[in-house]
Amino acid sequence: MPSERIQWFPGHMAKTRRMIAENLKDVDLVFELLDARIPKSSENPEIAGLTAGRPRLTLLSKSSLADPAVTGAWKRSFRESGRECIFYDCRTGEGISEIAPAVRRLCADKLQKYRERGMEGRRLRAMIVGIPNVGKSTLFNKLIGKRLSIVENTPGVTRDRIYAKCEWRDRAFMIVDTGGIEPTTEDVILKQMREQAQLAIEQADVIILVTDVRCGVTADDSAVANMLQKSGKPIILAVNKCDKIGEPPMELYEFYNLGLGDPFPVSAEHGHGSGDMLDAVYDALPPESELEEQDDAIRVAIIGKPNVGKSSLVNRIAGEQRVIVSNVAGTTRDATDTTVENEEGKFVLIDTAGIRRKSKVTEKIEQYSVLRAYMAVDRADVCLIVIDATEGFTEQDSKVAGYAHEQGKASIVVVNKWDLVEKDGKTMQNFEEELRGHFSFMSYVPFLFLSAKTGQRVSKLFGMIKDVHQQNSIRVTTGTLNDILAYATTRVQPPSDKGRRLKIYYMTQPSTNPPTFVVFVNRADLFHFSYQRYLENQIRASFGLTGTPVRFVVRERNRDDQS
Repeated sequence: MPSERIQWFPGHMAKTRRMIAENLKDVDLVFELLDARIPKSSENPEIAGLTAGRPRLTLLSKSSLADPAVTGAWKRSFRESGRECIFYDCRTGEGISEIAPAVRRLCADKLQKYRERGMEGRRLRAMIVGIPNVGKSTLFNKLIGKRLSIVENTPGVTRDRIYAKCEWRDRAFMIVDTGGIEPTTEDVILKQMREQAQLAIEQADVIILVTDVRCGVTADDSAVANMLQKSGKPIILAVNKCDKIGEPPMELYEFYNLGLGDPFPVSAEHGHGSGDMLDAVYDALPPESELEEQDDAIRVAIIGKPNVGKSSLVNRIAGEQRVIVSNVAGTTRDATDTTVENEEGKFVLIDTAGIRRKSKVTEKIEQYSVLRAYMAVDRADVCLIVIDATEGFTEQDSKVAGYAHEQGKASIVVVNKWDLVEKDGKTMQNFEEELRGHFSFMSYVPFLFLSAKTGQRVSKLFGMIKDVHQQNSIRVTTGTLNDILAYATTRVQPPSDKGRRLKIYYMTQPSTNPPTFVVFVNRADLFHFSYQRYLENQIRASFGLTGTPVRFVVRERNRDDQS
């Protein structure tokens, strides 16, 4: 078979030998896939040469379809030649559990080097190679269904199974499950779900329509397909429950009648076919270079539990009734953008639905509201965490703030309805001290006491937003950082253990939003949290950094390089 027709990666139909050469430097080992029924005939002789210098594990797929007696002979042959091999079957699960131990054996030296460098948690990277139809995508999906999932769970959101971050072919994107669409229903909740789905369609770059091969093309499928076609967005047609390996069922071809192009047979239960489907999604996504660039406006997400006055605050800031305000909790269903321009600059205010505890999110429609609130945080530069002064701190306030903190967002705690609080000379001071105790995990966050109803202190908000945004984006030169480091280590010696003292060689800042500092040390285990906090305080004292989290990444230098 000509080399230019070889498929190297799961579902990547156009990949060639050049891609192996380009990507080999980034992998730790190679999975060479062969068909257990025809090991010699399914082997590409060029793979050995192309992957030379990397550990190679030979995996023979579809073992349940092979003759057991012949399989035994092949096992002996491979092992006599010194090749590590595993016979497996994705359908039955046979042999899958043997892959991880074999990888650890083949990469034992590399894993030891990682441990010595303080990189204990670093994951090994494998390349899957083989001729067409040998089962690369099937194995890939079987593996990610075990412990190597490409879906990253986002705290507080994906537990409702409607929002997830996915990575495919080095491209990260967001997946949103809209739930079922009932085109003609009069049920209130189902109608709201349909409306939410339409909103999701408007915001999506690519749409995946999931159908059921067992049901065939239904009237609802046709109606939904027509609705989606009107959006003008790329549509990927996935036909689910094609659970058998091999040729797709004849019923698949009925789905061409929907007019959405080639249907992709997939099995949600077993993972079959999802590689090819994700390839189609990848190809349909807009190029990253062509994505709309953000303007210079500071994007501000106004978050908090329901009925704390978020919409009222937006209206007060905007100076007009731009958002519907109601005392009924849950009035705001969608994230709404309001642009405000003043002497401090340009701001985009994102009002969101209140974020409730999971136990309180009972209606499907409200789940989507929560989703949109978290998505608003994701695309914001600054988060205003709004608290009701008449209620004080609640556990849910810390969860809302926790999500903003986890995402590395600049934040301000806004205590609203301050006009309704009876005060004496120390009311605000005592209230702030109590809140700081509750927000100990965000010791950097500033507080602002205001009233959206009367306008009290609202004018101070824009200056604070601008300030925390600048500090979230601050970049410190390596020279300045190491001057601070030298002063800090002279003032307080690094910790030691059993006669071995921590050495901090240097520090640098690779990224902002939030400010992230990489610290190179002799032993990562000696860099205690308390000393890390001490260095953080020294950096904050030098540059302020109020309102922004600070992240440290500890790197242990190769001990062979240590003097």
